[in-house]
Amino acid sequence: MLKTARLLIVVPLLAAAMPASAAVSQAVGKALNAAAAAAKSRNAAGVAAAIGQARAASSSAEEKQKTAQMAGYAFTAVGRYAEAAAALQEVGAPCNQLAPLYYQAGQLDKAVGIAKGCGGEGMQILVAQVYTRQGRHKDAIASYNKLIASNGAKAIYLENLAGAQYKSGDKAGYLATTTKLIKVDASPARWKALLTNFQQTNMRSESKLALYHLMFSTGTLDRKEDYHDFAKLALMNGQAAVAKAALDKSGVTSDPMDQKLSAAAGKAVASEGPEAAKLSAAPATAFKGGNAWLGLNEYGKAITAYDKAIGANGADADYARVFKGIAAVKAGQKSVAIASFKGVQEKSGMKDIADLWSLYASSRG
Repeated sequence: MLKTARLLIVVPLLAAAMPASAAVSQAVGKALNAAAAAAKSRNAAGVAAAIGQARAASSSAEEKQKTAQMAGYAFTAVGRYAEAAAALQEVGAPCNQLAPLYYQAGQLDKAVGIAKGCGGEGMQILVAQVYTRQGRHKDAIASYNKLIASNGAKAIYLENLAGAQYKSGDKAGYLATTTKLIKVDASPARWKALLTNFQQTNMRSESKLALYHLMFSTGTLDRKEDYHDFAKLALMNGQAAVAKAALDKSGVTSDPMDQKLSAAAGKAVASEGPEAAKLSAAPATAFKGGNAWLGLNEYGKAITAYDKAIGANGADADYARVFKGIAAVKAGQKSVAIASFKGVQEKSGMKDIADLWSLYASSRG
């Protein structure tokens, strides 16, 4: 499956605090001070040497305790998390301090084992992250669902749940979770994360054209190659004015292919009005007529033509339902749009994009 753009929750590292001063021998005290100084300057070799000296000089239980605490603090400071965790575990450090250290050290199974026995939201997050890192997506889904049940549907939990669902192949779950996110925040960034993933799946050309229309409408179309692909698909499907608008938005360069595509779009636009009227007259060509009207921003005429194609119940019926819905959205007819999208059949290969357009329509005003 695809790699999503969603960010993982960062589990805060509960690093050991600087141990309080205590009555220790001069040799131990000197070594502990050296370890603290090395930690402050991020000198890993210095930390290791000083901790080794402190351990060698420690004889009482209190000296060993202070040395272990300093080891936890100093090794954490220089990024040697496994050594920090091992030192702190020896002196009975709490589980919510040990689990993040083992996580940072890459000892994921040990981190999960400790976190599960610890409890609390932070440890639940850590368990979910471990499963994500290990590619155990179904376990990650269960963990994020548990987090949501315990702590509410926070956006960051929903984002990561959606990512796990996507990677596991749970398309229905992914769409349901993303729907919740979009309803909370229908920003271009949120749409971009969703549509960029969807763009990389296999789909028929009509579905991809509808996707580009949605990316254009949500402000998430930003790559020149996508604008060009949009223009080509629009031209192929008789939406010449849409093709021209996409090329104008991206900027036409001196590249011969760019120039050729732009010229073709301009030529087709000139005859699109008469063609739209002619094609819309017969049910067999009404879908193409609707496409032409859609490109010309004549949304009422487009809807009428698409209705004629839908009434004919031919091969173009579900394509017509999708593009009728798009025309209705652009015309501000929200209820008409949603009803049209909901009528699209799974077997047509257009159902997924129809559901996304329905989500977009429902999130507007």
